[in-house]
Amino acid sequence: MQIILERHVNLRRIAIHVLALTVAASVGASDEIAIAGQTTAPPTERPAEAKEDGRRTLSRLPVNLGLGIVGIFHRDTLGPLLIGGIAAFGSSSLDQEARDRIRTANPDKGWAKTIQTLGSGPWSTAFVASLFTVGRITSKARFRATTYDMLDAVAVNAGYTEIFKIAVGRERPDGSDKRSFPSGHASTVFTLAEVTQQHYGWKVGAPAYLLAGLVGASRIRQDRHRLSDVVAGATLGYIVGRTVVRVNSQPMADGSRSGAEVSVAPIMARHVRGLQMSLTF
Repeated sequence: MQIILERHVNLRRIAIHVLALTVAASVGASDEIAIAGQTTAPPTERPAEAKEDGRRTLSRLPVNLGLGIVGIFHRDTLGPLLIGGIAAFGSSSLDQEARDRIRTANPDKGWAKTIQTLGSGPWSTAFVASLFTVGRITSKARFRATTYDMLDAVAVNAGYTEIFKIAVGRERPDGSDKRSFPSGHASTVFTLAEVTQQHYGWKVGAPAYLLAGLVGASRIRQDRHRLSDVVAGATLGYIVGRTVVRVNSQPMADGSRSGAEVSVAPIMARHVRGLQMSLTF
């Protein structure tokens, strides 16, 4: 009887770990299910399927980056942020247990070194830049839009991840520095996974999210992050990926500018001299 009870407890704990690690990804799936249950109207086309309207261009990339940064502050972000925040906070009580179990169950950390490379800065940058380059010369609209959004989203995510790391200053489990929260590897791969899911659906998005989860687990195995760091990174990545696709998919009005315009005007007052700059897009 004691052995059966111990196995039951172990299985329950493992289920809690899996739930905490994947809750950010489940937000997107739950949203789609809820929408499908509320209406019988035929599903709308995915944003990337629409014809190009001049928004995803090289000349607009700086503007789109700015719109992606500001676009985080939107009502669509509230739900994922609330769920992901609760998950990150709740999983913090399981940090040590998850660390011990992952390291005990996987004594050979060779797989972790290999998997974590997928989310590293140099590799992910080279990967996204390569896809973006191919996307610029391909005639496939969906792939072109996906790779554009990937580059945009990874850049926006990197900025927010850095801000949180500096602001929180949480020490890593191995004590190497105070840049543990959130996991940059997790936020990067979950950003890419969400952009992929938004453009290609869950048939491609599910494997992408599974790979992202493995990257997160590898960071725990390497003793570079705690479970809560990974959950927070996954939440941030999901929100950024979703936001960038939403912002970049908004059609431009007829006659709108295809790029940004900067105007400069002098300021002449009694005790003030200077220049006023404005950005219009």
